[in-house]
Amino acid sequence: LPEKNISKIKNEMMQYELIAEDLSGDTLFVEVSALKKINLEKLKESILLQSEIIDLKASFSDSARGVVIESKIDKGKGPVSTILISNGLLKKGDHFVCGNTWGKVRAIINYEGKNIDEASPSMPVEILGMNDSAFAGAEFLVTDNEEKAKEIAEFKENSPGSQKKLVAKDKTTLFEEKNNKEELNIVIKSDVQGSSEALKNAINKIKNDEVEPKIILSDIGMINETDVSLAKASNALLIGFNVKPNREAKKLAEEQLVDIKYYNIIYEALEFVEKGLSGLLEPDIKEKINGSAEVLKIFKVSSAGKIAGSKVIDGEITQDSNARVIRDGVVIFNGK
Repeated sequence: LPEKNISKIKNEMMQYELIAEDLSGDTLFVEVSALKKINLEKLKESILLQSEIIDLKASFSDSARGVVIESKIDKGKGPVSTILISNGLLKKGDHFVCGNTWGKVRAIINYEGKNIDEASPSMPVEILGMNDSAFAGAEFLVTDNEEKAKEIAEFKENSPGSQKKLVAKDKTTLFEEKNNKEELNIVIKSDVQGSSEALKNAINKIKNDEVEPKIILSDIGMINETDVSLAKASNALLIGFNVKPNREAKKLAEEQLVDIKYYNIIYEALEFVEKGLSGLLEPDIKEKINGSAEVLKIFKVSSAGKIAGSKVIDGEITQDSNARVIRDGVVIFNGK
């Protein structure tokens, strides 16, 4: 960036124990710009040199393993995940487990969009054949057979630290009282896992003393009838990020009067959520004193009752103003 201060950045990184090589550390720093294509070759050379120094190696014969970079649900292909192979050789037809999901490799697609039969270490490829969408960052591991893959997936799903989709429990109201805070229920459907996670994390960072957002479902893929029914039952905001509802869901939403909001920019979705939260806040009632007067004499009129003959001390007094009468510091009348 034009206002960059590399020295300041390197000093700030020290608090995370990332010390640059020129500061007697062992962390590799390369100043690059992808837009201007500056130092990209230097970055490549630095990575290759570093891999030689620390002797990074991968097997081309072992069972493949890798990590999920991104995942989505394609209308025609079903769950699709982008995998970066870190070791071994991935072949078409291999059984695998990936986080809490499992499957059999039906197709391998390279970065050019071509179908290939096998993928080697360091290759990013799209995998078809998962039984469900995988979480970004999940470990991908080839197994000997389908039974082994199912067994590992079930074990991971039932383990305490497993990542599970957020689902609604018994929600019948939009705002739930909890720790003296009201909650705004939200259902999110996104095109890819990365967008879903980014939107979910950004919404969870919205802080308010009186109201807080509560994501009851965060998933990927087209908005379906289940999503609409869940939003209706829990009276939640239904947000589609880069996705649209299918025909049945759209019809159900119209029948159930469920309003679906569509966004493709995160900050616009956040603004919508913030407006939803602000709509729940208790109004701040502020009192403005327009004027004051001193009562000099009381007149009794049979048709009107008591009349206060008063002298305005400051400001002004208008007809139908709200007023209070104070005697010896105590309010004795409050009204028009």
